[in-house]
Amino acid sequence: MFAFNHFNFNVLDLDRSLTFYRDALGLTPVGDEIRAADGSFRIVYLGDGRTDFRLELTWLRDRKTPYNLGDLEYHLAMMADDYEAAHAKHGAMGCICYENPAMGIYFITDPDGYWIEVIPPKAR
Repeated sequence: MFAFNHFNFNVLDLDRSLTFYRDALGLTPVGDEIRAADGSFRIVYLGDGRTDFRLELTWLRDRKTPYNLGDLEYHLAMMADDYEAAHAKHGAMGCICYENPAMGIYFITDPDGYWIEVIPPKAR
């Protein structure tokens, strides 16, 4: 048997990403940050305070160019308790990159270009 534990996004600017995930989705660091002794990488796990699932943000010191995210045929999905308020907040933040009103969902993009789907509670 297996259970979900975490998903990883590599990021160019860890502080900018931490701010985005806190402000856009209310995700905050959980557990201890992992830092390489030589400073070559940092790993921070983010949690929602409700589930055990974590988003791992990995920063690599020597990475200077944006990551190639391919065709973005993958995404992380988050359920919003108050979908309308979340949509308004993300609209004001300017991070909505795609909407599908027929399905009742939309996507936001983080500072590195990763897509996060936002779904209403009924989509459980």
